[in-house]
Amino acid sequence: MHETGGCRRLTRGAWIAIACLGLGAASGVRAEDMAPMDHSQMDHSGMNHDMHAQHLANAPQDVKRAEDRVEIPKLGMQRHDGRKVEFPAELDDGRPVLVNFIFTTCTAICPILSRTFAQVQDKLAADGPMPHLVSISIDPENDTVSGPLPAYAEKFEAGPSWQFYTGSVENSIALQKAFKTFRGDKMNHIPVVFMRAKPGEPWLRLEGFASADRVVAEYRRRVGLH
Repeated sequence: MHETGGCRRLTRGAWIAIACLGLGAASGVRAEDMAPMDHSQMDHSGMNHDMHAQHLANAPQDVKRAEDRVEIPKLGMQRHDGRKVEFPAELDDGRPVLVNFIFTTCTAICPILSRTFAQVQDKLAADGPMPHLVSISIDPENDTVSGPLPAYAEKFEAGPSWQFYTGSVENSIALQKAFKTFRGDKMNHIPVVFMRAKPGEPWLRLEGFASADRVVAEYRRRVGLH
């Protein structure tokens, strides 16, 4: 392995890590939020994080915008503060909601999604009541409330309106399927943000690396701030 143009490059495999400065800067991710690639760490699927980074680096970076109805099943989850909650009631408290899917050991997509939510949180602070920011783990066996999930929330400076959720594998998959993000394995997941102004309305789906400014602009239009 050697360094080329600010990126880590393997002479075999021809992958380009997502931690390259160009993509990181464009997505608003700080270098310290991007964990280094561990070439010995293999996921249970047989795909390692380096291969995931290669897939991501080669993927189109445009953002696809669509609206969709989402039927969220009734199931139990646990917040990173340890509180047990039920979906969809957790999302139906009257606040606008933004949702993404992450896992704490992800080294490619998730740090970008989480940094974007952190920036959205900061940018919306002056708008008045905060929306509910919801990050759902797609690796609940590892992302427990007694394990890394609370520390991950602290790392990205999650405020009181931003919660991280975990639960059983079955319930995590059920939520991914409801939002049409399930890809069979955590290493195949996609960058996507959902938002809804209030219960009963369709969800806006932003698939791709939507910047914090884009997410905030879409949110403000959706709730009638602009």
